[in-house]
Amino acid sequence: MAVVIGAVMPVIVKLLLLLLCLNFNSSLTQARKWESWKDKYPFIKPASSFSSSNAWSSGSSKGHNYDYIIVGGGTAGCPLAATLSQKFNVLLLERGGVPFANANVSLMQNFHISLADTSPHSASQIFASTDGVFNARARVLGGGTCINAGFYSRASQSYIKKAGWDSKLVNESFPWIEKQIVHKPILAPWQKAVSDGLLEVGISPYNGFTYDHIYGTKFGGTLFDRFGHRKTAADLLTSANPEKLDVLVHAMVQKIEFDTSGRKPRAVGVIFKDEKGNQHTAFLSKRKGSEIIVSSGAIGSPQILLLSGIGPKAELKKLNISVVFDNKFVGKGMSDNPLNTIFVPTNRPVQQSLIQTVGITKMGVYIEASSGYGETEDSIHCHHGIVSAEIGQLSAIPPKQRTLEAIEVYKRNKKHVPQEAFRGGFILEKIATPLSTGHISLKSTKVDDSPSVTFNYFSHPRDLKRCVDGIRIVEQIVKSKHFTTYAQCDKDTLDKLLNMSVQANINLIPKHTNDTESLEQFCKDTVTTIWHYHGGCQVGKVVTPDYRVMNVNRLRVIDGSTFNESPGTNPQATVLMMGRYMGVKILRERLGRAAGL
Repeated sequence: MAVVIGAVMPVIVKLLLLLLCLNFNSSLTQARKWESWKDKYPFIKPASSFSSSNAWSSGSSKGHNYDYIIVGGGTAGCPLAATLSQKFNVLLLERGGVPFANANVSLMQNFHISLADTSPHSASQIFASTDGVFNARARVLGGGTCINAGFYSRASQSYIKKAGWDSKLVNESFPWIEKQIVHKPILAPWQKAVSDGLLEVGISPYNGFTYDHIYGTKFGGTLFDRFGHRKTAADLLTSANPEKLDVLVHAMVQKIEFDTSGRKPRAVGVIFKDEKGNQHTAFLSKRKGSEIIVSSGAIGSPQILLLSGIGPKAELKKLNISVVFDNKFVGKGMSDNPLNTIFVPTNRPVQQSLIQTVGITKMGVYIEASSGYGETEDSIHCHHGIVSAEIGQLSAIPPKQRTLEAIEVYKRNKKHVPQEAFRGGFILEKIATPLSTGHISLKSTKVDDSPSVTFNYFSHPRDLKRCVDGIRIVEQIVKSKHFTTYAQCDKDTLDKLLNMSVQANINLIPKHTNDTESLEQFCKDTVTTIWHYHGGCQVGKVVTPDYRVMNVNRLRVIDGSTFNESPGTNPQATVLMMGRYMGVKILRERLGRAAGL
């Protein structure tokens, strides 16, 4: 196979390559962006429109008497807000901006841009875990649905049963999401080749197109339509009652306020800053049943609880945070599904595709695929940013050594990498239910500082064994007859691909000299993320089965931070469903079946 082996790069490369030379549309003013969609979403406004008296400057009759305040307008927060607004006044606070006028969010061809954009207003906030793995948090209305690969696949029936959810309501909530924002993909040639390869190596039966989580090989739904335009959780807000919903963007929630005069602390409001740096307080209605609901994701939700004084007493006191309730489990049980990837260079350009095909094995490993990145001369030779993860990139260099001189050397070296090195597809293997866990802790009392996050990848030996099993499946697929259309890959070539992957700078983990006989070391050295981290506010430890924060009144957490394991092959379908499910459940509990939902 005529390729430069040094171009082999696991999936982080895929996520940070290509198209960063495109115009970021910086010439568009914020006013023009508002203008393009404000008629459709009249209830979405900048946080600064919230006056110091806690009433809308526009004269809204809702004022500050909110029945529900939702902290985080992401994957769960948007469907939750849309549902609750059918009957009650809702305030949704989102720290990021809107996705609607952002081509870097809306277009599949621009998938990489937000992930590599380190500017303060990017839809994605990059952080590195203490393990040395790059990761990203969404910072935009719509949350992770705005920056992910768009794959949509439901949780398994066993997961739903284990979670204690009402299966009838679950089966009503999934279609509510799917009718509005999910599409059947047009299967790309690379995805078909991987699908055929999966079947050839025994990941069967072939289940065709389905949202369901069943063993074998299938292709699932996508948030991208046939033109490559993305739908997001924010689009679900069209189902809201505009008379009862206020959405504030660029509203950075600082902490939750409590009344501690009673037997249990009682949430009463939230303090947030607007885009101009001014501080506001929004209060809950005193009506029975009113609640603050935190839906800020697996990083943001435990962080908000900790900043608000709910968490391990000793940790809070170190930062002089007043303790509202001592709970040693807040921020604990963090887990991320480790991902390892093989880049397969091809003898021709391949069509761009994100995740469409998946092999659901009985070994506790999922196999997925993507393709078609970095095919043009411009995208190869342009400067992809300080955190890009290509061969010769700077992310493995300590920050203080990332000088202008180092950047110039990087750019010069990159020009000598042949175009063939960037042409090909990826086969991904993800561990389904990792047993390795970590934790999150505050580095400061500033909410816009990402906390310290540790996942402890492969600290449990079973995780490492499953990774090795997954890599062996990928090896078999790469050598299957269905890949002869794209590339010839014999054993010697595959060994070189694996060995050179270890040298690719795709994380900050120290590299080891090893060969293909040490797949355990390969897994450790080339681990990346697929953004399916979860935990930190788990059921039975931080929240009750109905997601109320233990020993605190009028406060819930509804998002992936409550999960003990990531649902399905990819969690977004389940988190979207969860927002709708819990919205309906809360309304029915408060109003009875007369809620009509």
